[in-house]
Amino acid sequence: MAKTLMLTFFSARCVVEDKNSKVAWLNRSGIIFAGHDKWSLDPRVELEKRHSLEYSLRIQKVDVYDEGSYTCSVQTQHEPKTSQVYLIVQVPPKISNISSDVTVNEGSNVTLVCMANGRPEPVITWRHLTPTGREFEGEEEYLEILGITREQSGKYECKAANEVSSADVKQVKVTVNYPPTITESKSNEATTGRQASLKCEASAVPAPDFEWYRDDTRINSANGLEIKSTEGQSSLTVTNVTEEHYGNYTCVAANKLGVTNASLVLFKRVLPTSPHPIQEIGTTMHFKQKGPGSVRGINGSINLAVPLWLLAASLLCLLSKC
Repeated sequence: MAKTLMLTFFSARCVVEDKNSKVAWLNRSGIIFAGHDKWSLDPRVELEKRHSLEYSLRIQKVDVYDEGSYTCSVQTQHEPKTSQVYLIVQVPPKISNISSDVTVNEGSNVTLVCMANGRPEPVITWRHLTPTGREFEGEEEYLEILGITREQSGKYECKAANEVSSADVKQVKVTVNYPPTITESKSNEATTGRQASLKCEASAVPAPDFEWYRDDTRINSANGLEIKSTEGQSSLTVTNVTEEHYGNYTCVAANKLGVTNASLVLFKRVLPTSPHPIQEIGTTMHFKQKGPGSVRGINGSINLAVPLWLLAASLLCLLSKC
């Protein structure tokens, strides 16, 4: 008979027929008990007697070294009898060693290590903790990543599992360094006397340092110019735009792996001029006749101001015989 235990205690019962029987407990190492006499030096081993005919063996805090065969040998007045039990010790999975967090340059080869103990032997599973969560399954303690890319940075989870209990899980962080790349640069336009900003963003690990240049001269926060840089982005603000501020600017992003730049322009915004108000143009017709409501001029003529549009409409009406 086999018993499977999980780091707890082990108890094997042995009952004799009469008080004259002689009992001994043995394992692969030798005699544990002979009658009531303890031969084993292991303090975890004891004899249980709930009544005079019982000689049960008990082992506290079982570990993997206790696995094996245990035999109760009974010498009776008639013939010897033996009863045997085989102890199988199961151990929950436990990760004993995992790689420390690691920082590498893009393109390098990376090897992650995860070692675990347990009985049965745990199955190791690696998983990249990303939205896709790609898994790398197998009984391998090593995860190799050849020519690592920036997309492969992040946390990697090692899981050691067997059927004894829940899995043991630990993580290792992989940081991938890469040179800066400008991801966005925004030119701008402004009128004189107004405020204007130029913005520049870059992706890099470690985070890039930013510098601004006008021609070949580095710009500092002074004389109405203000530079603000945070992780991955920078802005140059002109608080009061004048004619001399218009033109080309250069944003430079750098870290220990490389340098990149982008050109930006501050354009002059020209406001549209207001259109002239439309004036009505008319002409004066002189009639040498009298009529009701007519107004006489100095020479006795009749003055009547007629707008050009009305004159044109009247002419069209006459031509079309309306």
